[in-house]
Amino acid sequence: MKVLAVNGSPRKTWNTATLLNNTLEGAASQGATTELIHLYDLNYKGCISCFACKIIGGKSYGKCPIQDDLAEVFKKVEAADALILGSPIYWGRVTGQMAAFLDRLLFQYVEYSDSHRSYFPKKMNTGFIYTMNVTEEMLKTYGMDKPIEFNEFGMRMAFGACESLLSFDTYQFKDYSKVVSTLFDAEAKAKRRAEVFPVDCQKAFDMGVRFATEFI
Repeated sequence: MKVLAVNGSPRKTWNTATLLNNTLEGAASQGATTELIHLYDLNYKGCISCFACKIIGGKSYGKCPIQDDLAEVFKKVEAADALILGSPIYWGRVTGQMAAFLDRLLFQYVEYSDSHRSYFPKKMNTGFIYTMNVTEEMLKTYGMDKPIEFNEFGMRMAFGACESLLSFDTYQFKDYSKVVSTLFDAEAKAKRRAEVFPVDCQKAFDMGVRFATEFI
């Protein structure tokens, strides 16, 4: 059993990465082998609209033809038994690195037709972990839940299943006194970090356990 996680945050030790690592720890507790990939370590661009993955009879049909650092990542995705993506919410959506990754990952596998048939060679569990500075109420008020819903829709089309874990009102800075952030209550943020974030970590761990033991 191989569980692969992809970190779309530039931070390797903060909220998103912490939750992804908890997910992998949950999978490892059930005997799975795990790997965490940091997108910000890689050299790649988004989809270039070449449509080589859609050309009938083409050598890259159903595969992204671009030979950059994502080519090896896609090989690891196809070899995995479960996939978990993670990203903070930047200005209402995932980071630019994650958005470019999703364009390349998903478009190659989904048939460009009414059937939306997937070319991915199997079905597997996938998850998406989001961290954000906003509350759940703000997420819905400003329509930021819609991109999350669409990402889940795309993952289900390509891989067969997807679940999302949302961590709200996260603690952004180690020292709020050094940053202009008077919009937020630093003490309330710290309290939530101490009391609620561990609950989210447990949810992430439980996701990893499920992905290592339940198959679709």
